[in-house]
Amino acid sequence: MTTRLDDLPLRDDLRGMVPYGAPQAPLPVALNVNENTHPVPQEVADDILDSLARALRDVNRYPDREFTALRESFAEYLGHGLTADQIWAGNGSNEVLQHILQAFAGPGRTAFSFGPTYSMYPLLTRGVGARWIAGERGHDYVLSPESAVEQVTQARPDVVFLCSPNNPTGTPLSLDVISAVYDAVDAIVIVDEAYHEFAPREERSALTLLPGRERLVVSRTMSKAFAFAGARVGYLAADPAFVDALRLVRLPYHLSALTQAAALAALAHAPTMLAMVDEIVAQRDRISATVAALGYEPYESWTNFVLFGGVDDPDATWQALYDRGVLIRNLDIPHALRVTAGTEEETTAFLDALASVGSRA
Repeated sequence: MTTRLDDLPLRDDLRGMVPYGAPQAPLPVALNVNENTHPVPQEVADDILDSLARALRDVNRYPDREFTALRESFAEYLGHGLTADQIWAGNGSNEVLQHILQAFAGPGRTAFSFGPTYSMYPLLTRGVGARWIAGERGHDYVLSPESAVEQVTQARPDVVFLCSPNNPTGTPLSLDVISAVYDAVDAIVIVDEAYHEFAPREERSALTLLPGRERLVVSRTMSKAFAFAGARVGYLAADPAFVDALRLVRLPYHLSALTQAAALAALAHAPTMLAMVDEIVAQRDRISATVAALGYEPYESWTNFVLFGGVDDPDATWQALYDRGVLIRNLDIPHALRVTAGTEEETTAFLDALASVGSRA
């Protein structure tokens, strides 16, 4: 007889949960998981391969447990006077966020964010045995300082997630909201800047708020702007004491020597790796303009994707695009779909397919 999950002595708080996962299908155009659809430039790939080859010579030994060179490189990339002792990294930003929750959440504690937001936040929270509390956003998913403070004051969470810009809506988040939330609670405040590189260049990062705020942390990822989703490298900046807390929960040698080598090589080519961001932003804005001309309602986006509303039947529209070889994301947001900004060719394929499905104009 086949064993079912319910037959196992699973933790009670995990029963009924569903693992994270986006649909995967071998379609010609995959624009559903906010990947950077541009491949790593050849000259960068060559240097990464050389770096990996050197690392392989000592792969019989454990890696640098403190990944010192990588932390120094991240600090240099981020700027703002940051030093290596303020940097932490993990296998994707999800592991970095998990480390924070392991250190500062857990049974009897709560984590909070404003929905809709990144779907991994509640999964990570429940995975460490903490309770998830969902707040709300205002019109067009914008969050005001007044509303944010009112909600966090009422919830009194131990950890607050602020996705800036927000996923899955693309919505910008002002620094005023971040500082107001920080001042309103005694919680750890995480500003998730996974898509920061796609925001307007003149916009300040939450990194500027770090001095004097020992409970504030800013997380980033190499998955998006650096086209490194398959390498799994995320990182954060915070007070050195905060970083020390994460050492208490991380697994020994959690970043492999190969991961460190690949990330270091990519960071050495940061200007080249980031050169594709402008092209992606251009395609994002092209998507927004074209879906609006087709009668849909694109939301403001500072990311590499566009959420558009006004979709009468998201399931039918998603399926019609799928049948035309284009995969986008159907979320739990009424009358809305989300599409990643791809290459010019991929974006054209999506827009042509959407137009063929039928305009709402």
